[in-house]
Amino acid sequence: MMDFNGFDFGGLFDVELALESLPYIIKGGLPMTLAVSFSGMLLGLILGLFIALARGSKRIVFRWPARIYISFMRGTPILVFLFILYFGLPVVGIEFSAFTAAFLGFGLNSAAYIAEINRASLNSIDAGQWESAKALNLSYWKTLRKIILPQATRIAIPPLTNVFMDIVKATSLAAVITVPELFQKTQIVAGREFDAMTMYILVAFIYWPVCMIISFMQDRLESRYSRFL
Repeated sequence: MMDFNGFDFGGLFDVELALESLPYIIKGGLPMTLAVSFSGMLLGLILGLFIALARGSKRIVFRWPARIYISFMRGTPILVFLFILYFGLPVVGIEFSAFTAAFLGFGLNSAAYIAEINRASLNSIDAGQWESAKALNLSYWKTLRKIILPQATRIAIPPLTNVFMDIVKATSLAAVITVPELFQKTQIVAGREFDAMTMYILVAFIYWPVCMIISFMQDRLESRYSRFL
């Protein structure tokens, strides 16, 4: 049985230090965290759509490369991929800035998960919709853009929001490749003040409202796209 007698719970979190450090951490780290998150998610959304279409293609030349890509990205840690992009590629003469390596890493990795979400969402749309569009002599891409995607988007919004939240939280891993995001700024203060616990609790309470805002955006998007169902 754990004995907490004499334990100073107040020493876990220094309110004064947290308030003093908050402006530095938010101003110095939050813009970079959001920049990496949004750029990575945008790249993931674009690639994820085309990978999903390739994954569902009847042509093996498109289907199997998509399957291999998804399998590789889902089966390897994002941290390893960040190290490959930032520390590994310079060995063969390819160099990226820390920011570029971060958003490429998160974008390419998330594309695999987004592709599977998109594939499942597209497959959930009744095949009769494709047949009706074909009967109206609509092209494949016009059918996809005007009829199928609006319906599939509403279905995909909740899992896509989860992917976006995961990217926001995973940006903390970008600190290891020197990206000056929230967690990296937190580590600087923690090392300087010798109070890691206060800083780590503080940064947790910064990530939380950011994810709450994303969740609010999810609700608004779901309401907007509900008319397509």
